[in-house]
Amino acid sequence: MPEKEKGKIDFRISVEEMAKEGLHFGHKSSKIHPKMKPYLYGVRNGIHIIDLEKTKEKLGETLRFIQELISENKVLLVVGTKVQAKKLVKDFAKECGLLYVSERWLGGTFTNFGVIKKRIDHFKDLEDKKSKGELDKYTKKERAKIDSELKGFERKFGGIKDMEKLPDAIFVLSMEKDNIAIKEAKDKNIKIIAISDTNTDPTSVDYSIPANDDALNSIKYILKKVKEVILKAKSKAKTKEKESIIKKDES
Repeated sequence: MPEKEKGKIDFRISVEEMAKEGLHFGHKSSKIHPKMKPYLYGVRNGIHIIDLEKTKEKLGETLRFIQELISENKVLLVVGTKVQAKKLVKDFAKECGLLYVSERWLGGTFTNFGVIKKRIDHFKDLEDKKSKGELDKYTKKERAKIDSELKGFERKFGGIKDMEKLPDAIFVLSMEKDNIAIKEAKDKNIKIIAISDTNTDPTSVDYSIPANDDALNSIKYILKKVKEVILKAKSKAKTKEKESIIKKDES
């Protein structure tokens, strides 16, 4: 997409709406990361206030990147393991058709993907056997053990069950909480999108969104904007695909 055309995209990001949802509230002034200073407006009652004009700018850049990513049929994985955001992440990912991790990040998910993939394949094999009734031959005790194993696999791998290869990008909702995911993504040259609160280094990721990563309303606002872009990009991609099929049939 040409640069001039990019600049015309309106994602309807409202500074007033962001303020209403509390995106501007950072951490205590003692917890500031030096590299977040360019994104700060000031301090209020000992709390750093994020400059929402800067947030608007950075969120716009991030949405453009996500739009291109989805339009090119590339894979995005969302990571959010904070207790208050788990259900939100899961629902968001399912609505957008994304891979996700909402429970604890398993070390080696990227850096030791071969081993992780084998465990996922075993999980899927067990699920398949259960759906076909192939586990009925086992004793009640053995089936209970397998069911318990399946529940554990679902908790660990449910959101990445369809991950056949490493994703093209990850979207991390808390840089501090899920720093291992960020480290592994860097090791594998996977693009990193992240919400950057005042206690984190925004320069350590490819696309940072300066915002409150604790408040649910703040996270919801950002996810709402990302969802709008993803669904629109997917819809356009489907329309193009249909038009291409029609042209082929006509020729």
